[in-house]
Amino acid sequence: MSEELQSNFDEFEKTEIIRRKLLPWWIKTFCWIFMILAVCGLGTLIGSAFSTNVQLSLYGFETNTAYSGIGIFLIAVMTLKGYAGYSLWFEKANAISIAKIDAIVGVIICLGSMFVLPYITENGHFSLRLELLLLIPYFIKINKIENEWNSAESL
Repeated sequence: MSEELQSNFDEFEKTEIIRRKLLPWWIKTFCWIFMILAVCGLGTLIGSAFSTNVQLSLYGFETNTAYSGIGIFLIAVMTLKGYAGYSLWFEKANAISIAKIDAIVGVIICLGSMFVLPYITENGHFSLRLELLLLIPYFIKINKIENEWNSAESL
């Protein structure tokens, strides 16, 4: 009888962490940073109801108002990054696709802030976005582990 009870609870046991072992330490660290960033970004939407002055900045774009075009855009990007971090950390099947989208969107936004933003703002200063130094290796690493990640799904 104890075997029957034990076998009923076997399906509730946590599966072994396999996919997370494919991630290097720096991606694991950024997974947590981005999950926290997403919570803070979404929290600013709630906090903006009580305060009108909010500082948001990401990839060279910045605003003092959460309920503006740039503010909503930045919070959406923060949420995407948080979802990518969550998906990678909790080994979701779609994590690699989300991470690739996150990296590509990040590179496009960085390039836009480097080459387009100086022409449409009043200061017109070119700024080199150092985030590219992490976004490109991030995309390359995610691309390299894609096959192993997907094959770990059947385990």
